[in-house]
Amino acid sequence: MSKVFKKTSGNGHIALYLGKRDFVDNVDSVEVVDGVVKIDPSGLEGRKVFVYLACAFRYGSDDLDVIGLSFRRDIWIQRVQVYPPCESVTQTPMQVSLMKKVGGDGQPFTFQMPPNLPCSVSLQPGPGDSGKACGVDFEVKAYIAKEKDNADEVIEKKDTCRLMIRKIQFAPSSNKPGPKAEITKQFMMTDKPILLEASLEKEIYYHGDPISINVKINNETAKTVKKIKISVEQLTSVVLYCSDTYAKEIFSAEYGETVNANSKLEKSYQFTPLLSINKEKRGLAVDGRLKDEDTNLASTTLSQSDKEMHGIIISYKVKVNLAVASGGLLGGLTSSDVTVEVPLTLMSPKPAEVADIKMSL
Repeated sequence: MSKVFKKTSGNGHIALYLGKRDFVDNVDSVEVVDGVVKIDPSGLEGRKVFVYLACAFRYGSDDLDVIGLSFRRDIWIQRVQVYPPCESVTQTPMQVSLMKKVGGDGQPFTFQMPPNLPCSVSLQPGPGDSGKACGVDFEVKAYIAKEKDNADEVIEKKDTCRLMIRKIQFAPSSNKPGPKAEITKQFMMTDKPILLEASLEKEIYYHGDPISINVKINNETAKTVKKIKISVEQLTSVVLYCSDTYAKEIFSAEYGETVNANSKLEKSYQFTPLLSINKEKRGLAVDGRLKDEDTNLASTTLSQSDKEMHGIIISYKVKVNLAVASGGLLGGLTSSDVTVEVPLTLMSPKPAEVADIKMSL
């Protein structure tokens, strides 16, 4: 174990130890959160020590909490008593290593997160915003309780220590052919349609890699395709008391391709949606980060279809739009659109040390 993450309470009576802060969600299961609390019994005077792991949605900065309102809603929380120990715990290899560093005053704890929790995601603040970003975060907190069994007890800050962790997903190692979508549109006063087909080269793309989309147009009408527009939208679903989805365009480009009447076009286009060109967009979802680390656009959320998920769920789609023009009744030009949408999976590659995961969308 190369690095240990440690946080000590203000009074020095307890210290929280973790061997890592990133925990992988394998879609059907999540890595166990295992750590150790170092306890100084001489300063507890018969009090108890608890540890909890909480997944919460933050929708306001801490500095806004000035009238007793909470700007944080717990999505899931689990609490265990570590002192006095209630039962003997079988230690994980990580806890064995931590106990060697902590010594005889350490008490291990373990949490198993359910697979239907969201991943760590932040909503990008605007250029003039300050304070902690809104989003989904995970917190491990150890605290000294004055009361025996009161989960709602107000704990003094000096009696607590906490570490933020991340729940993350990586792209599966196997990649499949990409999705395809098509639409046939019939226009008034025409006997034949326009056929538009769009397909991605592969199912999964990594952040920062060029995305290739193949576009096929079969224009059997007397109209002319004057322009092709390709855009990518990030869809952020916020599922709390109700579900609300909003879209942010993260890439857009227009191509002056002309497809005349009774002709065809097949062409591949490449583009790369990046966070660096979307830095000014308030509310854009980015992967959760610890402190001021670099991050990227939020990864697509992989989930089990039979499990309801709360928090923030991320998906993407590529839109291909044709601007179709024709002569108007009075000799002018009229235009209409033909649009097709293709789902896009955008993720980070799996590090070599992470076990394979199965994809379930």
